[in-house]
Amino acid sequence: MLEIATASLTGDPSSPEEGLLELLCSSVKGYLDKNQIDDIIRAYHYSADAHKGQFRKSGETYICHPLSVAITLAEMHMDAQGIIAAILHDVVEDTHISKDDIASNFSVEVAELVDGVTKLTKLDNKSRAEAQAENVRKMLLAMAKDLRVIIVKLADRLHNMKTLGAMPAKKKRRIAKETQEIYVPLANRLSMNNIRHQLEALCLEATHPKRYRVLNKAVKKARGNRREIVTTIENSIKNRLKQLGLKFDVVGREKNLASIYKKMHRQKISFSNVFDVYAFRIYCDQVDDCYRILGCVHNLFKPVPGKFKDYIALPKANGYQSLHTVLIGPYGVPMEIQIRTREMHRLAESGIAAHWLYKSDDPNSGNAQARANEWLRELLEIQKTAGNSLEFIDNLKVDLFPQEVFVFTPQGNIIKLPKGATIVDFAYAVHTDIGNTCVSARIDNKLISLQSSLESGMTVEVITAPWAKPNPLWLNHVITAKARSSIRNHLKNFKQKEAIDLGHRLLEKELKSLNINLEDIEESRILQLLDVIKIDSMDKLLEEIGLGDKMPMLIAKRLSQEDIHAAIKLEDTTTDHAPLIIKGTEGMVITLAKCCHPIPGDPIIGFFNPGKGIVIHHLECRNSSEVRKKETNWIDVEWSHDVAGEFSVELKIELLNQRGTLAIIASTISSMDSNIESVSIADQDVKISVDLITLTVKNRVHLAKIIRKLKKLSITLKITRIKA
Repeated sequence: MLEIATASLTGDPSSPEEGLLELLCSSVKGYLDKNQIDDIIRAYHYSADAHKGQFRKSGETYICHPLSVAITLAEMHMDAQGIIAAILHDVVEDTHISKDDIASNFSVEVAELVDGVTKLTKLDNKSRAEAQAENVRKMLLAMAKDLRVIIVKLADRLHNMKTLGAMPAKKKRRIAKETQEIYVPLANRLSMNNIRHQLEALCLEATHPKRYRVLNKAVKKARGNRREIVTTIENSIKNRLKQLGLKFDVVGREKNLASIYKKMHRQKISFSNVFDVYAFRIYCDQVDDCYRILGCVHNLFKPVPGKFKDYIALPKANGYQSLHTVLIGPYGVPMEIQIRTREMHRLAESGIAAHWLYKSDDPNSGNAQARANEWLRELLEIQKTAGNSLEFIDNLKVDLFPQEVFVFTPQGNIIKLPKGATIVDFAYAVHTDIGNTCVSARIDNKLISLQSSLESGMTVEVITAPWAKPNPLWLNHVITAKARSSIRNHLKNFKQKEAIDLGHRLLEKELKSLNINLEDIEESRILQLLDVIKIDSMDKLLEEIGLGDKMPMLIAKRLSQEDIHAAIKLEDTTTDHAPLIIKGTEGMVITLAKCCHPIPGDPIIGFFNPGKGIVIHHLECRNSSEVRKKETNWIDVEWSHDVAGEFSVELKIELLNQRGTLAIIASTISSMDSNIESVSIADQDVKISVDLITLTVKNRVHLAKIIRKLKKLSITLKITRIKA
């Protein structure tokens, strides 16, 4: 088979796909053996037969696409299994071939690679956003098993972007947006800059075709005008570096179109003002040589203050290493210089693909793969706690756009965090338990709040307490995926525990009204009930009762019946019940209504809000009167005799509109051991001001004392408590 393919290389191919196959064979024969190339050709025929009769929008036969993807991978020196997976990557999704068929005809390893790249085709009742999120989530989980999955996927997406021409404009923009949001940052995170730059340029061309054409034309025109300056600078650098006696290469390069466009858009400048189109890379052999060259070019041209970055000592999160500096060149033109070793350059361009591309002669190529694996392990931890795919993708996007700061632990360890990260982000980066129990922090020995943003060079000491727990408000401030997912997971588990406790209390209350104790019910009867209502465990049942998804009186009635399968009529549940005792501090599954602000001493009523628990209303609240019409949704509740804490209440106060009136009211409320939470003016004229004040009280008696005190003021005309 190999002889047939290689023999035809000398002649003209009879079809485009055969021409691509010959190109693929010529690319791989330099590093793969004859048997492996035979397997690749066999995979081509297998895929061609499966895709027979299928065509792309451009009119070419479908097999040309997987062959083009395989050629891209062959240029990276991908192994035989990766190239075979690329050739077969669409057969499971678009043909009758199954994963098992691939495993039996090729190998389980190839089948797993193909499955990792294959989209989820059966996503019933899912929006496009959810479908995309599921696909990316599945792909990333497959990446955790085998990094070749993402390399195949990036090569697949690169060819799809190159062949967008036949697509409708709307679809082009949608695919380009998805690429820009997910695959460009993925390539960046895995340090595959060669593919990233191509994808960025193709995305710009698809989303802004006119701007792309104008900018491309301007760059070509400027290239001729600037060639003389580039040559002058390059020769100056070479002549000065020769004096060091080092082995080096100087390469002048142009900023890619996407980078130029982003800079113009971000800084709101015209193309003529983008001066750092001049850029040079200097490659050398040793790390020490990089710093010697840096000193040399700083002596040759004046450096711009604040523009030097040392990514060798402090590599980027994706492992990128290089020295960056901006110099003032001839004619006062700024220019960027990047200095790196040749190994650093290989890793910067190929990233994790360097593990295959330079495996034989680069001992450091495995570092990129190790860093990628470490990042994927963190993603696996995050996805386990994510509520759904969309939440996971939100976390992923946060993690894919890092602008880093470097801070220190008191022991001197360096912690990398995205720009804008807070103390809480730092605490979770050190350890999840530290994040869960942090209460404050010291930065450079000064106490500081947990919401404070971090800057590079700070030394951070986190103060923890065993009683502390995550605050839901932290979600408004944290920016790292690990912190966000850890907080959500803790709150979810905390709410679950509270729901189980509340469900236990509710069910016990209903059973006692039927003269039954929960502890006395036989386990076999409980298991029978769980089987009938199709719930896995008693804890799950209690959780659903606590969250309002199951009515406790109906469950109690079932447990009391001889025939547990018998249907229960709602009117059978109108027995007198003992009220549920409320302390007001139950947490997330018992909440006080914002519409009427019930306080201890008020007559109250509770109703089930499915998925959230019980909401407590004042008995006179208009909303509660509607709820009471539905017997199955409400529950009798009473305040506990030993209730403690502070509770919000809203007052409507009519005052004389005089200078200093509000200050007198605030001072009076404060003197009564109360705190004002908010003030708003409902109505106002020359003589009268109607104010809405939300304040905290301990109970109904405390509120009555405050109202009496306020009524004694000469400026007070009328006070009304708002109960709805």
